[in-house]
Amino acid sequence: MMKSREEKKQGADLSMGEPFDPHFTVFHELMAFKVQEILLVSSPYDAYIMEEDNSMTSRIINEYHGLNLSRPPRITRATTAEQALKILDDRYFDLVITMPHLGEMDGYCFGREVKKRYPDLPVILLAHSVRDAVVPGQNNSCTCVDNAYVWCCDSDILLAIVKNVEDSLNVETDTGKAMVRVILLVEDSPLYRSQLLPMLYAEVVRQTQSVLDEGLNEKHRLLKMRARPKILTASSYEQAITVFQKYRQYIFCVLSDVRFPKNGVLDEKAGIDLLSEFRYEQPDLPLLLLSTEAANRQSAEFLSAAFVEKNTKKIGSQIHNFFLRYLGFGDFIFCLPDGTEVGRAKNLHDFESQLKTVPLESILYHGRNNHFCNWAMARAEIALAIRLHKRFFHHEVNGEILREELIRKVHALRKIRQQGVVAQFDRQSFDPEIMDFVKIGKGSMGGKARGLAFISSWLYRSMNRSSESGRKSVTIPRTCIITADGFNDFIAKNNLSYREGESDDDIGARFVQASLPEWLGRDLQAFLGKIHGPISVRSSSLLEDAQSRPYAGLYNTFMLVNGADSFETRYRQLQQAVKLVYASTWYAGPRAFSRSIGQTLDDSMAVIIQQLAGSRYNGYFYPAISGVVQSYNYYPVSPMTSRDGIAHIAVGFGKTVVEGEQSLRFSPAYPGHLPQFSTVDDILANAQRWMYCLDCTHPEKFSHKEANLVRRPIDEAAEELPIRMLSSTFFPEEYRIRDADLPGSKVLTFASILKYSSYPLPDLLKELLETGKRGMGCEVEIEFAVDLHKDPAQSVFYFLQIRPIVTGNENMQIKIGKQERERSILRSRRALGHGRYETIRDIVFVRRESFDVALTKSMAAEISRINNRLHKAGRPYLLIGPGRWGTADPWLGIPVRWDDISGVGAIVELQDCSIRAEPSQGSHFFQNITSLGIPYLMVRDARCTQGAGEEKEVKEFVDWEFVEGLDTIVKGDFVTHVSLPDPFVLKVDGHTSEAVFYTIKGY
Repeated sequence: MMKSREEKKQGADLSMGEPFDPHFTVFHELMAFKVQEILLVSSPYDAYIMEEDNSMTSRIINEYHGLNLSRPPRITRATTAEQALKILDDRYFDLVITMPHLGEMDGYCFGREVKKRYPDLPVILLAHSVRDAVVPGQNNSCTCVDNAYVWCCDSDILLAIVKNVEDSLNVETDTGKAMVRVILLVEDSPLYRSQLLPMLYAEVVRQTQSVLDEGLNEKHRLLKMRARPKILTASSYEQAITVFQKYRQYIFCVLSDVRFPKNGVLDEKAGIDLLSEFRYEQPDLPLLLLSTEAANRQSAEFLSAAFVEKNTKKIGSQIHNFFLRYLGFGDFIFCLPDGTEVGRAKNLHDFESQLKTVPLESILYHGRNNHFCNWAMARAEIALAIRLHKRFFHHEVNGEILREELIRKVHALRKIRQQGVVAQFDRQSFDPEIMDFVKIGKGSMGGKARGLAFISSWLYRSMNRSSESGRKSVTIPRTCIITADGFNDFIAKNNLSYREGESDDDIGARFVQASLPEWLGRDLQAFLGKIHGPISVRSSSLLEDAQSRPYAGLYNTFMLVNGADSFETRYRQLQQAVKLVYASTWYAGPRAFSRSIGQTLDDSMAVIIQQLAGSRYNGYFYPAISGVVQSYNYYPVSPMTSRDGIAHIAVGFGKTVVEGEQSLRFSPAYPGHLPQFSTVDDILANAQRWMYCLDCTHPEKFSHKEANLVRRPIDEAAEELPIRMLSSTFFPEEYRIRDADLPGSKVLTFASILKYSSYPLPDLLKELLETGKRGMGCEVEIEFAVDLHKDPAQSVFYFLQIRPIVTGNENMQIKIGKQERERSILRSRRALGHGRYETIRDIVFVRRESFDVALTKSMAAEISRINNRLHKAGRPYLLIGPGRWGTADPWLGIPVRWDDISGVGAIVELQDCSIRAEPSQGSHFFQNITSLGIPYLMVRDARCTQGAGEEKEVKEFVDWEFVEGLDTIVKGDFVTHVSLPDPFVLKVDGHTSEAVFYTIKGY
């Protein structure tokens, strides 16, 4: 039983779905029909001639790639009509091309049989001579083939046939969806049609490619090629009229022969009559008369049509000139109605600039004659072309209002089409006002930049006007990515290599002395020349921000004032920052983290240069709010649940949060529920006291320390707008805190936002977390900043970074029994992780009697030395100490870096009387710990926080008598390392957050 064309199509259609892109949806929908399967029917001799002329298959593939067109079609050959019909019965084909001589059945009879079986299947006749290309039947009209061409020893004709078939089948949909323009070629001679059609397609593709905006990346250039003008052919007066009437509003131009059939008879003046009719219908329509007789030039001039002699050797260049002059390709030349040139625009940027200065008379002339619309359509700027259509210029309106409206439309469309698009940086065309996200180089953008690029695109698609993010300004700072090939070329150019045991400072010094690749230096100079105001220079390594290996906070970041009077100073500082970010690829922290996860491949580094979020206050630049929000709360406190998420916010730059210093913790679902602010004493003890700012008073200075930031006391900034907006006032005589900006001591409570909703930060965070989770398919962490203004409508939320996070709730069944609790030497009710761990037999702990908050840096150094020995020996250990591990504030805990504890097997954060610090889930240190699945236990000291009558069944504790009685391996000034011959057992139930640590054997 013969399969239907639909059944065979389903079996053959292996095409992939189109990639996601919010701005270019209309382009994805164009050219829906593509010729993928061609059946070529020819005698062995004809096939041999075509291959000898020039391998047809390889030529068409090369043409597709050379023109940046989509996937080239596959050609299946048949040598007889009978064989071809059998193949057609078994397989789906988009197009049949047949030669006239097929043995017992000629090409015409074969075409008739194909049409009988498959009426919708295009059949094209391809002959070696004009005589064989003449289709039998009245007036060259026949239902056996759709068109006839002559093989001119050039496979370009095959490409033109394929594209013309696609255009014929796509034109109705594409004109309706995107106003795609139509070029009509009227030619009855198969020979001239075979010469002209390849010429027209080559010109259309070449011109379309040349005018596509340089700011778009290659993917979007390919997509916008789909909006190129369609080319339709007609071989008689009646066919041409039918096409014109059907696509009248989309006709781009008409190219017509002079002599062809009209009313069934070959008419010597049919082309002139046809163009006369079109000129009457559309006075501004570009027309081109083609003829072998030079005498017809006069008729063309009478019709205000261009003229080209068919037999001239310059026909190609003359058609090229016609495209440039009449079809909107090339520069837009602003003229007065008398032809006087008054301006010229090479691209949309120039076009917008010229609109501000050219005479209004010129604007009205071009607008009413549809020149603006044609020029925009030539650039595949469909949305702009719609807005510049001539119908908008016939309304009576004040001239200057019209000019401003045009400028607004062009500027808005230029900006909108760039949102969510990573554009390729170009020194000449870069426009920072329009291009929010560009990349320098052709390599990988790295993990952090990929997350930014994705969320930029995803946010645009996800936001709607009814949502909080749609009503408020939510954006990503202007961003430039230096791709990883910049790092690779930098390493190769300077012959740099890693030296075992070299310190971070020495690595940095070597990198600063090296020189950037010449191409990168030129691009950075061009970029910096158009960028003003503070910027950040951040890492984006290839390994960074993966779901199980975030490398969070392990690489360098720098903030630059970018305000020195000397450009050379600004450029030198940017170079230094980029080089130091490169250098951090080889620092001890990232390399130790790589060893921990078994990563043996060398990393490579992309760099993010980004506009800083914030404003300037009394010589200091900083955001009013910065923070980190996670969709999963590892330590929820009733009424919160884990899925409600948790946020940490601070005034100033986010270094306060990500390095574990004092910040405010709240759940976006319960912004008013703040356990750490329960009493006046709690508020005074836990409120933020220090902030990080960028000192703009000496822009010529650049410090390698603290990311070039300064740490200021909040009191010093008490009169600055963010502090006044976000603080409450403490009245010591009443021992009371009032949520208002009143004379007196300021306490950062963020009450205006969390209690009184002056800015909808909690709702924004909830919405953005859901958006991020949908986009990434997992729990996420978002870094952000808010630039607050007195008028909330002017406040801006900046989306700085997104990364996946690990929740740790695996499916493994873990149950902790009564006997395990009774024999445990350590127990936590707030444990992070899930599993049974049986490899730890070493404990490293900070001795309680030796602990001094003023000496925590010395403790970190002792831990680092013990860690190095244990890590080299392959012995994971339990680390116990007070306060926040990994904090940058030594008064809140022990400021270890990742390379200081790279061999740790589990960590205990001991909360006792000496340090009162809330758990800091927003820090980079915490993110790295959780991503590696390292159990993290919080234990309260019973002496400070639990009543004497509390049952052991629910108590958290460390059995210090047991721990201190183990064999001592190392005893430093503050830290002790003890060990057992056999491993302990650590069980963590991630569903209940309970953990116990006990010995298998009795000791």
